[in-house]
Amino acid sequence: MSAANNSLHVIFGTGPVGRAVMQELLVKGKRIRMVNHSGKADIPVGVEILGGDASDAYVAIELSRGAEVIYNCTNVNYTKWPELFPPLQQGIMAGARATGARLVAMENVYMYGPTGGKPLTEDLPYVATTRKGRTRARMSEELLAAHKRGDIRVAIGRAADFFGPNVLESALGERVFGPILMGKAAQVVGNPDLLHSYTYALDIGKALVILGERDEALGQAWHIPSPPAGTTRAIIELIARESGQQARIQALPSLLLQMLGLFNPTMREVSEMRYQFDEPFILDASRFEQTFGMHATPLPQAIQATLKWFRHRVEKTLEQPEKGAEKKEADQPKSTLSL
Repeated sequence: MSAANNSLHVIFGTGPVGRAVMQELLVKGKRIRMVNHSGKADIPVGVEILGGDASDAYVAIELSRGAEVIYNCTNVNYTKWPELFPPLQQGIMAGARATGARLVAMENVYMYGPTGGKPLTEDLPYVATTRKGRTRARMSEELLAAHKRGDIRVAIGRAADFFGPNVLESALGERVFGPILMGKAAQVVGNPDLLHSYTYALDIGKALVILGERDEALGQAWHIPSPPAGTTRAIIELIARESGQQARIQALPSLLLQMLGLFNPTMREVSEMRYQFDEPFILDASRFEQTFGMHATPLPQAIQATLKWFRHRVEKTLEQPEKGAEKKEADQPKSTLSL
């Protein structure tokens, strides 16, 4: 094994994004350490797995020992972003600072706030009015300020709502793919007839690895290539055709979502971000494409791969119905809600 391939890549987070990064690094023959809170995950033989509370700087430093590149692919309970997310990032930053490793941070686009349908570009101001959006903005500013001071070397990748293998808790996750495969209606939030960008999880993994390799990526945020924006309805119709089912959609009305939020904290957090589904939501990743030459996986190909994963999951659940809930929890940690 070459010296370059022997370098250690540390991935904080074993959810769908962390796994996508892992898969890309495996293709490249890299040494990989996965990190989550429990130290347990269903990962390939040869990939190291360690556990610990990364919000503790001392723990994060130990977990980062020997790293050339660190990937922050973590997430926290959707209802506790302001309380839990910043300390987690700060711990991982301490790991990067102590080891001198490059830090690649995975983000979403909450910091921009509503744009009135204007395409999302990296130069938009941070004008979020939601509490999760303001949290994301502060965290992003913290990363870029640390890079500017010379404390750490950082590159940021940002994606839209994502879908793909291992992605359950997403606007295009198990509430869409699962019901369609069972011949039922896909469940969506907001207006399904507006343009909406969705990012393929495996493209996220590929893009984050590129950001960890390229010097010109440092000190900036980059939008990750996504298939051309289409309506959610058109995407669901494609999923249904590929699965041999009829396309049926059950849209959750805004008023009902607000009412559910009165009693359900998670629904309250979903309702806060509803604006993304009540106006066109178009991610512009042209700067990434032009700089690094990477383009998104064609949507039909990405849908086919995602359906294959969900079909296997549904078949296993039907074979072992008594273990269905247990399997769901094992496949995706509770903290891995869509970025």
